Amino acid sequence: MNSGLAVLAFAYVLSQFFRAFLAVLSPFLSTDLGATPQDLAFASGMWFIAFAALQPPIGWALDTHGPRRTAAGLMLLGAGGGSAVFALATTPLHISVAMTLIGVGCAPVLMASYYIFALDHPAARFAFLAALMVGIGTLGNIVASYPVTLAAETVGWRAAMWALCAASSVTAIAIFFLVRDPLKEPQTERGSFAAVLRIKPLWFIFPLMLVSYAEVGALRGLWIGPYLFEVFAAPPRLIGQATLAMGIAMIVGPIAYGAMDRVVATRKWIIFTGSALVLGSTGVMMAVVDTSALLIVVLMCAIGFFGSTYPAIMAHGRGFLPPHLVGRGVTMLNLCSIGGVGVAQFVTGRIHSATSGGADPAAPYTAILGFFALLLGAGLLVYLFARDKPTPAPLSNTAKAV
Repeated sequence: MNSGLAVLAFAYVLSQFFRAFLAVLSPFLSTDLGATPQDLAFASGMWFIAFAALQPPIGWALDTHGPRRTAAGLMLLGAGGGSAVFALATTPLHISVAMTLIGVGCAPVLMASYYIFALDHPAARFAFLAALMVGIGTLGNIVASYPVTLAAETVGWRAAMWALCAASSVTAIAIFFLVRDPLKEPQTERGSFAAVLRIKPLWFIFPLMLVSYAEVGALRGLWIGPYLFEVFAAPPRLIGQATLAMGIAMIVGPIAYGAMDRVVATRKWIIFTGSALVLGSTGVMMAVVDTSALLIVVLMCAIGFFGSTYPAIMAHGRGFLPPHLVGRGVTMLNLCSIGGVGVAQFVTGRIHSATSGGADPAAPYTAILGFFALLLGAGLLVYLFARDKPTPAPLSNTAKAV
């Protein structure tokens, strides 16, 4: 990994952090700003919606201007500026505005990396490199857990956000100076999003991409905190430790999927099996929803591990994309993934609001888990008809030498 990819990896650590830290800060934002779970669900949803909405123009920018300027500019203005707004927030609305800006700033980071992988590296290595980048980036989930709790308790969450503003700004500047745009061969065909949508094998991949990350992202990014607090009266430190455990599972998961891609001659059935295990774990959670905090955390870790199919599905879809559609194609797939989480945050916020206030504090979370189970079941049903795209044969030693 060269210095450019290393700084993009660090930027993706920040991206993963920003999508997950609200779950840990929820007790502090509730006390200081009066933010309710519904307020935080809306703010988290705005991060994902902004992230998703930027994917089409980012796909165009990657194919037209390259990853260096695309990632650096948005990271500086969005993540740096949004972190400053967050640090100055005095109402829940300010948190939503800040999260929207931060979502804009984080939107190009992973796709810039994937664009470089797709054009500068052999096709046989794409899934492994994609999974490695996700695994490294998911370290942000670790930082957005117990360490955030400690920071909020010691220096305060506002000081922590100013530090993140500085880190995001410096990272953006480093991207501009260290990332190298890949060399592209002249293309005789013009790319467009309509051309991506005309690739019929992708039609059966898009629905699963839309729902596969929705539960993992929503649980880790938001609901794990309110769930443990409202159902089990968990203190902030226990919530931080639980998010830490789930974050570790989400680091190991992508790396495991990447390793399987190199040794198992199928992508479809690896993805299907992992997603089916997420569905099973969700069903068990619904059955034991208020039984044991430890058991719930274990099941959330299982969902985090088996639900880390993002790089595998991305590699499956990438296999059907010609070179001139790589930028638009991977961002279209990413739009489905991130957009699915954003919509799920809004919907589950409404579900929580509609089912809370009764005698059973676990009722909202049973309903939320049921919603995710229905989504994933529908996505898996469509995915059954997807065409497999086995891992490309690795380059021979002779080819590597050349």
